[in-house]
Formats: sequence, structure tokens, C-alpha cells
Amino acid sequence: MAHTMGVTAVFIDAGYLDKVLYRDHANVRLDYEKLVKLMSQPDELLRAYYYHCMPYQGNPPSPEESARYASKHRFITALSLLPRFEVRLGRLVLRGVGANGNPIFQQKRVDCMIGVDMALLAGKGKITNAAIFTGDSDLMPAIEAVKREGVITTLWHGGIAPESRPSAELFALVDERRQLTPEMVHGIRR
Repeated sequence: MAHTMGVTAVFIDAGYLDKVLYRDHANVRLDYEKLVKLMSQPDELLRAYYYHCMPYQGNPPSPEESARYASKHRFITALSLLPRFEVRLGRLVLRGVGANGNPIFQQKRVDCMIGVDMALLAGKGKITNAAIFTGDSDLMPAIEAVKREGVITTLWHGGIAPESRPSAELFALVDERRQLTPEMVHGIRR
């Protein structure tokens, strides 16, 4: 079936994208403008939404925590200046300490923000396509709602490493699927 020109919004679950880049692509750094262009082709891009959390900082923060936070802040600021790019930040919450002695962190609000943004754009008829980079089955209700509005959903995902694969239920639910391949990464690296 021939693709007619539409309007795409790109939704990036950056915590998942970071894991995919680490596990599947040797932690390569991407040009996010090129990534978004790749994800939205051949359509017009309405906007790209990037969801993440700032790094955890104790009270008072350690020098390492402060440096990591400052570095992430510079990166987020640069992203927010890209054309048609919107950064949405959730919160990182310390949930305890694992058996290995490492802290356990959990992202809060990110999945909900992605779902709300997708549903609002679809419900208002602003998009014909949603390109979503995630592996999280928590987004399934939002994807079902968006599909009911007639929006075509494309799941972008990892999968070279088994831990990078998206949830099987999510994979089955979306209309189309695109795995981020080494060839794609080579063309959009920074």
C-alpha cells in the first residue's frame, strides 16, 4: 500500500533509548535531529517529544552527582533548542538498595506524560502517525486509544541484545515496527 504524506509526532522514551544504545550499539552518541528525521520519514514532523529524568542527587549531592547533573542539564538544554523538539522531564526516585549494594532508581511520570501527549494529539486530529521509541508495555492503553482515533502507530525499538527487545504484547499491538539497526545508527551518529 502506498504511503500518503501525513503528519507524524515522534515520542522518545529516552531511558529505553539509552539502554538500547548501550546494549546494542556500544553507547554511541546520536544526532537527535537526524534520529527524529529518520523516525518521521516520509511524513511532515509536527514535533518530537523527548522524555527523561534528570540524574539523582543526594542532599547534599556528591561531586560526582553534581557533575553528572550539570552534564545532563547541558544536554537537555541543547536538545530543547532543536527545531520542533520538546523535552519533558519526569522524576527519578531512589527506591532502595539492591543485593549488590547499588542504589535502585525508578522513573516516575514519564510513561503517563507520553500517553497523555499521544492521546491529546490524536484526539485533536493533529497527527496521522505516531512514531514511538519505547519497549514499555505500560504505554499499551495509550497506543490503543491513539489507534482508535485512526492514527498509525510505529514502534521503534532495539533488539540486538535480548534485554533490548520490547515487550511482546507491545510489539504485537502496534501497526508497524522498526528496529534501530547498526546501519541506521551509523548514518545518525554524532
